[in-house]
Amino acid sequence: MSAPAEEIRVLLVDDQELFRAGVSVIVDAQEGMSVVGQAGDGIEALRLVEELEPDVVLMDIRMPEMDGVEATRQLFSRERVARRSKPLRVVVLTTFNLDDRAATAIRHGASGFLLKDTTPLMLRDAIRTVHAGNAVLAPADLSALLEGQFRSASPAPTAYLGLTEKEREIFEAVARGLSNTEIAGQVFASESTVKTHVGAILRKLALRDRVQIVVFAHEHGLASG
Repeated sequence: MSAPAEEIRVLLVDDQELFRAGVSVIVDAQEGMSVVGQAGDGIEALRLVEELEPDVVLMDIRMPEMDGVEATRQLFSRERVARRSKPLRVVVLTTFNLDDRAATAIRHGASGFLLKDTTPLMLRDAIRTVHAGNAVLAPADLSALLEGQFRSASPAPTAYLGLTEKEREIFEAVARGLSNTEIAGQVFASESTVKTHVGAILRKLALRDRVQIVVFAHEHGLASG
């Protein structure tokens, strides 16, 4: 009998206490996840992430003191990431679809965004999705969100040039939002082989997850349609 999966620890960050209370009830009702803390602004969020070590942070974009964009930027600073013993995922919450500030938060390290009026089922699935290292919005939406973020592409770094031909092929597929299953069919390899290549790409480019591959591709003009 296999051991039960570890519970996903969630931190809620929003300046509206009533909203936090409602989301907390939804999250705690889901199997395999629980709310371990709540913060009313970005400054408190930074402290609680250090103290509670959540797996996933649901981060409001617009808050007093420190907003969700700046809090996300600081959460993924090199120093803070280096101190962590496990990965941290952030999902930003917004009332506007294709919010430009959400796009900035994704550039800083967030794994996507959710509208505040999302359903409990979508919220549950989003938490599980980002915890697994994936984005919570469709590839087309993610690309549309990032399109205006990079006015001019910067040259690809040396690390990208060091990818093998197969790794570059898989990099481009991941950047288009393809799953491991879809990539396996495209490159005529097993899913486990694709997963190994994706891991090597993340390691060589010093990226955290597949979402950051999409951001990297847009930043360096490597994203194709």
